[in-house]
Amino acid sequence: MNARPSRRGFLRGAWTRPERPVHRPPRAHAAFLDRCTRCDACLDACPEGILVAGDGGFPEMDFRRGGCSECGACADACPAGAIGTGGRRALVAVIAAGTCLSARGITCRACGDPCPEGAIRFRPRPGGRAEPWIDPALCTGCGTCVGACPAGTVHLEARDDTTADDNGREAHANGAL
Repeated sequence: MNARPSRRGFLRGAWTRPERPVHRPPRAHAAFLDRCTRCDACLDACPEGILVAGDGGFPEMDFRRGGCSECGACADACPAGAIGTGGRRALVAVIAAGTCLSARGITCRACGDPCPEGAIRFRPRPGGRAEPWIDPALCTGCGTCVGACPAGTVHLEARDDTTADDNGREAHANGAL
């Protein structure tokens, strides 16, 4: 959260809650904001219903509504060519340290159950709890786990394949559980 929110953020109450990261449609071009005409064609084309109009009317992905199936309908519908196809998704799921219910001893596997790739696994730990672990090699960044987490602990970050430790664990996020 910014120490001094923008005027828009102040009026929207950004001083009381952390800002939610903005995720553009999958494989949005670097010049997405310049190319996008805010026609809403991608929003209408999304079969998952996760593309919503964000600030300024620009489309963004709301993973609280579900995950992205990477069907490409948004790219096909975009008349301005602001959304590309192909390549690896630039997002990976991470679990915020200290706020995960399972890591605090409460039985919960809500994030792992809906994961289509099986990227979220649970390792048994002393005391009967299970620690969630995300395999970045399997995670496609679809975001299905984000909306499933009752504590709001799971979020997506930019993929950085250099941050994985020897166990394939995201050292900056999952290692601190």
